[in-house]
Amino acid sequence: MSRAEARALAARYAAAFEEAGAMPLDCAILQSAGTLLDLYGEDIRARAYVTQDPALGERMLRPDFTVPVVQMHMENGAEPARYTYHGEVFRRQEDRPERASEYLQVGYEVFDRADPEAADAEVFALFSDVLAPEGLRAATGDIGILTAAVQALDTSERRRAALLRHIWRPRRFKALIDRFSGRTPVPPTRAALLAAADPMAAAGPLIGLRDADEIRARIAALREDAAEPPLSAGQVALIDAVLRVSETCPFALERLRDISMDLPGMDAAVDRFARRCDRLEARGIDVAALDFEASYGRTSMEYYDGFVFGFYAEARPDLPAVATGGRYDALTARLGDGASIPAVGGVIRPDVLLAVREGAA
Repeated sequence: MSRAEARALAARYAAAFEEAGAMPLDCAILQSAGTLLDLYGEDIRARAYVTQDPALGERMLRPDFTVPVVQMHMENGAEPARYTYHGEVFRRQEDRPERASEYLQVGYEVFDRADPEAADAEVFALFSDVLAPEGLRAATGDIGILTAAVQALDTSERRRAALLRHIWRPRRFKALIDRFSGRTPVPPTRAALLAAADPMAAAGPLIGLRDADEIRARIAALREDAAEPPLSAGQVALIDAVLRVSETCPFALERLRDISMDLPGMDAAVDRFARRCDRLEARGIDVAALDFEASYGRTSMEYYDGFVFGFYAEARPDLPAVATGGRYDALTARLGDGASIPAVGGVIRPDVLLAVREGAA
């Protein structure tokens, strides 16, 4: 596999996206580190290459295209709008050295508020069409359904916010569920801290960025949390049931309808899933054979908040997805300075697709 082959393949897909109505974009390779840190926190440093510009300050080599495309659109884009782009992205792979840290992406993004589920279907069907000759397996999910399930829990706003913040970190999410439900006992050190009349009285000199008032506020929050009743076993079981949904779309929809009878706050999200299935079918997708996993997409970049999808080579489980995508409405609100617009898109990795082809040769 050569870089020239990957570039040629990227250009071919970009041309197909232009034929579908997308306007080509060229995004800067150096992006504002401040914007990405505001979005993802310090975690992004573990995945990105950071450099210092004497005039512009801290910058990052482009870890993906979606953030700069959203910024551009929210500043001066007309709507509805469709964009395509292709070029290198850069991700540190310290825990997976076998994977490339620099690779090509080619993408297609839709900003359209008229019918979000129709836009979901448009993007998925376009990717399905251009990748049809490759014999890939498609997987779909919906982060919005799990989000709605968490928001419907009978617990404090503080606990709901903590769970929502860690939806994209499955281990941390499970640890919080276990703690909030009482399945995990309070660590002895925390129990001693909460039992002390004045935990700060025996504190040593302050080390780190938090001052005494911030530490007291954190202790008060821990005490409030400890005083809350645990999540009921029934509610924990409902969250577990949502996460276990892994069926073809019609059966997944039926199962989620059953769960939503006990978590009515899920109804709107499940209704959106049903409408998406109708729109996909209208686009010629065999919904009856399309896989849906409620937990799919939880380890991806954190801007996805609704429909998510991926295309994989089943014969090459060692490779990442050939294509991934999803809906990121909340990202447009965060980068839009108060404005927002429903948005959905996806990317193809030509290098992965060429590796799949070489393996099949």
